[in-house]
Amino acid sequence: MGVQLSGSGGGRGGRKRGYRPLAEINVTPLVDVMLVLLIVFMVAAPLMSVGVPVDLPRTQAPPMPQNKDPLFVTVAPDGKVFVQETEVGVDNLVALLEAVTNANPEARIIVRGDKSIQYGRMLEVMGTMSAAGYTKVGLAANLPEPRPVR
Repeated sequence: MGVQLSGSGGGRGGRKRGYRPLAEINVTPLVDVMLVLLIVFMVAAPLMSVGVPVDLPRTQAPPMPQNKDPLFVTVAPDGKVFVQETEVGVDNLVALLEAVTNANPEARIIVRGDKSIQYGRMLEVMGTMSAAGYTKVGLAANLPEPRPVR
């Protein structure tokens, strides 16, 4: 029977055979951190868009009805004025608006004007509505076409 006694590690050069350096990247901690950040941002994002925190009082009154759809006043290329699809003269515009909006000066009105009409015609229509007390008057426009990425 023979026993072989060797120095500190057996084998050549004195190194242990079982330990070699690994050339792998452990991505588990990275994934864990990313999931935690995702959860934090999902919870925090809605809180950031609230604005100024205010404690509103409570009331028993029912909510006020709101006309969600705006009223459209259109100035056609030939200068004719329409409220929705009804043609109206500028002198009768206020009377028709009061009838349609129940004389509510807070009604939302969107003015659609053809780009070929004269500037003065558009001012005449908008000035008539403004003089009647309508304060929420806006202008409609098309969004520009997106430019191709080069």
